Amino acid sequence: MASHDLAALASLFADETRAAFVLALLDGRAWTAGELARHARVAPSTASEHLGKLVAGGVLAEERQGRHRYVRLADPGIAHLVEDLAARAEPVRKAPPPTLGAASAGRAMARGRTCYDHLAGRLGIVITEAMTTRGLLRQDTGFALTDRGVAWFGERGIALAASGRRPVARGCLDWTERKPHLAGVAGAALCRHALDADWCVRIGSQRAVKVTPAGERAFQDVLGIDPAILR
Repeated sequence: MASHDLAALASLFADETRAAFVLALLDGRAWTAGELARHARVAPSTASEHLGKLVAGGVLAEERQGRHRYVRLADPGIAHLVEDLAARAEPVRKAPPPTLGAASAGRAMARGRTCYDHLAGRLGIVITEAMTTRGLLRQDTGFALTDRGVAWFGERGIALAASGRRPVARGCLDWTERKPHLAGVAGAALCRHALDADWCVRIGSQRAVKVTPAGERAFQDVLGIDPAILR
Protein backbone atom coordinates (compact mmCIF):
# COMPACT_ATOMS: atom_id res chain seq x y z
CA MET A 1 0.00 0.00 0.00
CA ALA A 2 1.35 3.41 -0.99
CA SER A 3 1.58 6.15 1.62
CA HIS A 4 -1.16 8.19 -0.04
CA ASP A 5 -3.50 5.16 0.07
CA LEU A 6 -2.90 4.78 3.79
CA ALA A 7 -3.45 8.50 4.31
CA ALA A 8 -6.69 8.34 2.31
CA LEU A 9 -7.97 5.44 4.41
CA ALA A 10 -7.03 7.18 7.65
CA SER A 11 -8.77 10.36 6.54
CA LEU A 12 -12.08 8.49 6.30
CA PHE A 13 -12.02 7.95 10.06
CA ALA A 14 -10.69 11.43 10.87
CA ASP A 15 -14.11 13.00 11.21
CA GLU A 16 -16.35 12.76 14.28
CA THR A 17 -19.54 12.16 12.28
CA ARG A 18 -18.02 9.38 10.19
CA ALA A 19 -16.49 7.89 13.33
CA ALA A 20 -19.94 7.87 14.95
CA PHE A 21 -21.33 6.06 11.91
CA VAL A 22 -18.76 3.25 11.87
CA LEU A 23 -18.96 2.75 15.63
CA ALA A 24 -22.75 2.41 15.41
CA LEU A 25 -22.40 -0.09 12.57
CA LEU A 26 -20.24 -2.33 14.75
CA ASP A 27 -23.54 -3.90 15.85
CA GLY A 28 -23.37 -5.88 12.60
CA ARG A 29 -26.71 -4.66 11.30
CA ALA A 30 -27.56 -2.53 8.28
CA TRP A 31 -28.73 1.02 9.08
CA THR A 32 -30.53 3.52 6.90
CA ALA A 33 -28.98 6.89 6.19
CA GLY A 34 -31.77 8.52 8.20
CA GLU A 35 -31.13 6.32 11.24
CA LEU A 36 -27.44 7.16 11.18
CA ALA A 37 -28.20 10.87 10.74
CA ARG A 38 -30.39 10.82 13.85
CA HIS A 39 -27.81 8.80 15.76
CA ALA A 40 -25.02 11.28 14.96
CA ARG A 41 -27.39 14.27 15.27
CA VAL A 42 -26.61 15.66 11.84
CA ALA A 43 -28.78 16.73 8.94
CA PRO A 44 -29.74 14.05 6.37
CA SER A 45 -27.82 15.90 3.67
CA THR A 46 -24.70 15.91 5.86
CA ALA A 47 -25.10 12.19 6.59
CA SER A 48 -25.49 11.43 2.88
CA GLU A 49 -22.27 13.27 2.06
CA HIS A 50 -20.29 11.39 4.70
CA LEU A 51 -21.80 8.02 3.77
CA GLY A 52 -20.85 8.60 0.15
CA LYS A 53 -17.22 9.02 1.17
CA LEU A 54 -17.25 5.89 3.34
CA VAL A 55 -18.84 3.79 0.59
CA ALA A 56 -16.44 5.12 -2.06
CA GLY A 57 -13.51 4.37 0.26
CA GLY A 58 -14.56 0.75 0.76
CA VAL A 59 -15.34 1.15 4.45
CA LEU A 60 -19.09 0.65 4.00
CA ALA A 61 -21.16 -1.45 1.63
CA GLU A 62 -24.45 -0.10 0.33
CA GLU A 63 -27.74 -1.91 -0.28
CA ARG A 64 -30.94 -0.47 -1.66
CA GLN A 65 -34.43 -1.80 -1.02
CA GLY A 66 -37.09 0.26 -2.71
CA ARG A 67 -36.73 3.85 -1.56
CA HIS A 68 -34.51 2.93 1.34
CA ARG A 69 -30.72 3.00 1.32
CA TYR A 70 -29.00 0.73 3.82
CA VAL A 71 -25.32 0.65 4.70
CA ARG A 72 -23.23 -1.78 6.70
CA LEU A 73 -19.53 -2.27 7.37
CA ALA A 74 -17.96 -3.66 4.23
CA ASP A 75 -16.53 -6.81 5.83
CA PRO A 76 -15.26 -8.29 9.13
CA GLY A 77 -11.80 -6.87 8.46
CA ILE A 78 -13.18 -3.33 8.59
CA ALA A 79 -14.98 -4.17 11.84
CA HIS A 80 -11.73 -5.40 13.38
CA LEU A 81 -9.94 -2.27 12.20
CA VAL A 82 -12.57 -0.03 13.81
CA GLU A 83 -12.49 -1.98 17.08
CA ASP A 84 -8.68 -1.87 17.14
CA LEU A 85 -8.69 1.88 16.53
CA ALA A 86 -11.22 2.31 19.32
CA ALA A 87 -8.96 0.30 21.64
CA ARG A 88 -6.03 2.56 20.83
CA ALA A 89 -8.08 5.74 21.18
CA GLU A 90 -9.89 4.93 24.45
CA PRO A 91 -6.98 5.70 26.84
CA VAL A 92 -6.83 9.33 25.73
CA ARG A 93 -10.43 9.99 26.74
CA LYS A 94 -10.22 11.23 30.30
CA ALA A 95 -13.53 13.08 30.61
CA PRO A 96 -16.31 11.25 32.50
CA PRO A 97 -19.59 10.45 30.70
CA PRO A 98 -21.73 13.61 30.58
CA THR A 99 -24.91 12.09 32.02
CA LEU A 100 -26.03 9.31 34.34
CA GLY A 101 -27.65 7.60 31.36
CA ALA A 102 -24.42 7.70 29.39
CA ALA A 103 -22.51 6.28 32.34
CA SER A 104 -25.02 3.45 32.71
CA ALA A 105 -24.86 2.68 28.99
CA GLY A 106 -21.07 2.69 29.15
CA ARG A 107 -21.07 0.18 31.99
CA ALA A 108 -23.46 -2.07 30.08
CA MET A 109 -21.21 -1.95 27.00
CA ALA A 110 -18.19 -2.78 29.12
CA ARG A 111 -19.96 -5.79 30.70
CA GLY A 112 -20.96 -7.31 27.40
CA ARG A 113 -21.55 -6.24 23.81
CA THR A 114 -21.28 -7.40 20.25
CA CYS A 115 -18.28 -6.37 18.20
CA TYR A 116 -19.68 -6.67 14.67
CA ASP A 117 -20.64 -10.37 14.87
CA HIS A 118 -18.85 -11.70 17.97
CA LEU A 119 -19.01 -11.17 21.72
CA ALA A 120 -16.84 -8.53 23.38
CA GLY A 121 -16.43 -6.69 26.65
CA ARG A 122 -15.93 -8.57 29.90
CA LEU A 123 -18.29 -11.28 28.63
CA GLY A 124 -16.15 -11.91 25.55
CA ILE A 125 -12.95 -11.97 27.59
CA VAL A 126 -14.36 -14.38 30.21
CA ILE A 127 -15.53 -16.77 27.49
CA THR A 128 -12.18 -16.55 25.68
CA GLU A 129 -10.21 -17.21 28.86
CA ALA A 130 -12.48 -20.12 29.81
CA MET A 131 -12.02 -21.70 26.39
CA THR A 132 -8.26 -21.30 26.69
CA THR A 133 -8.15 -22.78 30.19
CA ARG A 134 -10.17 -25.80 29.06
CA GLY A 135 -7.86 -26.46 26.12
CA LEU A 136 -10.36 -25.47 23.44
CA LEU A 137 -8.39 -22.45 22.28
CA ARG A 138 -4.68 -21.67 22.02
CA GLN A 139 -3.28 -18.16 22.39
CA ASP A 140 0.43 -18.91 22.80
CA THR A 141 1.14 -19.00 19.07
CA GLY A 142 -1.68 -16.80 17.88
CA PHE A 143 -5.36 -17.60 18.16
CA ALA A 144 -6.30 -21.12 17.03
CA LEU A 145 -8.93 -23.67 17.97
CA THR A 146 -7.48 -26.97 19.13
CA ASP A 147 -8.82 -30.29 17.86
CA ARG A 148 -10.69 -30.47 21.13
CA GLY A 149 -12.10 -27.02 20.49
CA VAL A 150 -13.36 -27.96 17.02
CA ALA A 151 -15.01 -31.02 18.54
CA TRP A 152 -16.56 -28.84 21.27
CA PHE A 153 -18.33 -26.73 18.67
CA GLY A 154 -19.49 -29.82 16.79
CA GLU A 155 -20.86 -31.47 19.92
CA ARG A 156 -23.10 -28.45 20.46
CA GLY A 157 -24.28 -28.25 16.89
CA ILE A 158 -22.50 -24.95 16.29
CA ALA A 159 -21.37 -25.00 12.67
CA LEU A 160 -17.98 -23.54 11.77
CA ALA A 161 -18.72 -22.86 8.12
CA ALA A 162 -15.78 -21.61 6.08
CA SER A 163 -16.18 -17.98 5.01
CA GLY A 164 -13.73 -17.00 2.28
CA ARG A 165 -10.36 -16.05 3.71
CA ARG A 166 -11.70 -15.32 7.18
CA PRO A 167 -9.76 -17.29 9.82
CA VAL A 168 -11.57 -19.80 12.00
CA ALA A 169 -10.23 -18.10 15.13
CA ARG A 170 -8.78 -14.63 15.47
CA GLY A 171 -7.89 -12.42 18.40
CA CYS A 172 -9.60 -9.02 18.47
CA LEU A 173 -8.24 -6.46 20.94
CA ASP A 174 -11.01 -5.46 23.33
CA TRP A 175 -11.14 -1.69 23.80
CA THR A 176 -12.51 -1.85 27.36
CA GLU A 177 -10.62 -4.87 28.70
CA ARG A 178 -7.32 -4.34 26.82
CA LYS A 179 -7.14 -8.08 26.15
CA PRO A 180 -7.97 -10.10 23.03
CA HIS A 181 -11.36 -11.75 22.70
CA LEU A 182 -12.34 -14.47 20.25
CA ALA A 183 -13.33 -13.32 16.77
CA GLY A 184 -13.25 -14.99 13.37
CA VAL A 185 -15.62 -17.72 12.20
CA ALA A 186 -15.66 -19.36 15.64
CA GLY A 187 -16.38 -16.10 17.46
CA ALA A 188 -19.23 -15.27 15.09
CA ALA A 189 -20.73 -18.76 15.36
CA LEU A 190 -20.62 -18.70 19.16
CA CYS A 191 -22.21 -15.25 19.30
CA ARG A 192 -24.98 -16.27 16.92
CA HIS A 193 -25.66 -19.41 18.93
CA ALA A 194 -25.72 -17.48 22.22
CA LEU A 195 -28.31 -15.06 20.84
CA ASP A 196 -30.40 -17.71 19.10
CA ALA A 197 -30.44 -19.92 22.20
CA ASP A 198 -31.33 -16.94 24.43
CA TRP A 199 -28.12 -17.30 26.42
CA CYS A 200 -27.69 -13.59 25.73
CA VAL A 201 -30.13 -10.84 24.78
CA ARG A 202 -29.57 -7.38 23.37
CA ILE A 203 -30.36 -4.45 25.65
CA GLY A 204 -30.90 -0.83 24.78
CA SER A 205 -30.43 0.60 21.32
CA GLN A 206 -26.68 0.05 21.02
CA ARG A 207 -24.51 -3.08 21.04
CA ALA A 208 -24.85 -4.01 24.71
CA VAL A 209 -25.94 -7.55 25.58
CA LYS A 210 -26.59 -9.28 28.88
CA VAL A 211 -26.49 -12.92 29.89
CA THR A 212 -29.87 -14.43 30.78
CA PRO A 213 -30.41 -16.87 33.67
CA ALA A 214 -30.53 -19.66 31.08
CA GLY A 215 -27.25 -18.35 29.68
CA GLU A 216 -25.63 -18.33 33.11
CA ARG A 217 -26.52 -22.02 33.50
CA ALA A 218 -25.37 -22.83 29.98
CA PHE A 219 -22.01 -21.07 30.25
CA GLN A 220 -21.41 -22.80 33.59
CA ASP A 221 -22.29 -26.20 32.09
CA VAL A 222 -20.29 -25.91 28.88
CA LEU A 223 -17.35 -23.74 29.98
CA GLY A 224 -17.32 -23.88 33.77
CA ILE A 225 -17.87 -20.12 34.10
CA ASP A 226 -19.04 -18.92 37.51
CA PRO A 227 -22.42 -17.18 36.95
CA ALA A 228 -21.45 -14.37 39.33
CA ILE A 229 -18.71 -13.28 36.92
CA LEU A 230 -21.28 -12.75 34.17
CA ARG A 231 -23.49 -10.34 36.15
